[in-house]
Amino acid sequence: MSKGKVLVIGSNATEIEVQGGTRKIGQYLNETVIPIWALQHADYETVLATPSGAQPHLDETALSAQHFGGDEAVFRRAATFFANDPSMTQVRTLGAVIDKGLENYVGVFVPGGHAPVVDLMQDPDVGRILSHFHAHRKPTALICHGPIALIAVLPAAHEFRAALVTGDRAKAVELAKGWQYAGYKMTIYSNSESKPVEEQLFHAKMLFHVADALQMAGGQLSIGVVDFDAHVVEDRELITGQNPRSDHLVGAALVNALERARTAV
Repeated sequence: MSKGKVLVIGSNATEIEVQGGTRKIGQYLNETVIPIWALQHADYETVLATPSGAQPHLDETALSAQHFGGDEAVFRRAATFFANDPSMTQVRTLGAVIDKGLENYVGVFVPGGHAPVVDLMQDPDVGRILSHFHAHRKPTALICHGPIALIAVLPAAHEFRAALVTGDRAKAVELAKGWQYAGYKMTIYSNSESKPVEEQLFHAKMLFHVADALQMAGGQLSIGVVDFDAHVVEDRELITGQNPRSDHLVGAALVNALERARTAV
């Protein structure tokens, strides 16, 4: 019997602007599947929703056993799960989820990859959803670039992102005043972790770094000592993981938070 439903917010972005052009991106397979497996193993039902209702596009550069501890069999099982399991293929729109009632969900999870930087961080429906979970102190977990979706709760999220793109830090800080997560401890993909992506994958500079964005909005960032080592931060209802290797820890932390919430009722 299900202990409750957890909403998984996926991205539909397939390209990101960088200095001098665009690059193909998507959602990371391991960051999506590993925490979902942890939830389902603990008897929580997962419901995937995206802005358009289409299944998220996976980042092809991350489709590797490297992100599954080098285990080729687990990687293949994850890819098959994402392609065929009803929890991954029966996708809803964010708007439909809101219309049917957010009170039906006990927690929310946002996977990473660069994709959330494009759409989720400025999507009004994402803002409405996260505001609900914040107001009701329901477990809210995000991993890697996923925590940038927290910006969506700002009334001027689109303008905040535009200010980041143009490098107007003062305007971004002004637009972020009153952010509901200001003062929360959190983590996200770090600037130093972004450097090899820019140099070796994109061969171009990002228009802005997500860690800077959360810091300008008022987040109290905690970055791990060693790049690409697993690092998870919990503060009140918020659970954030820094990078792809944080997938197992984020899944476990979310399950633990949901169990604590169940026993507190």
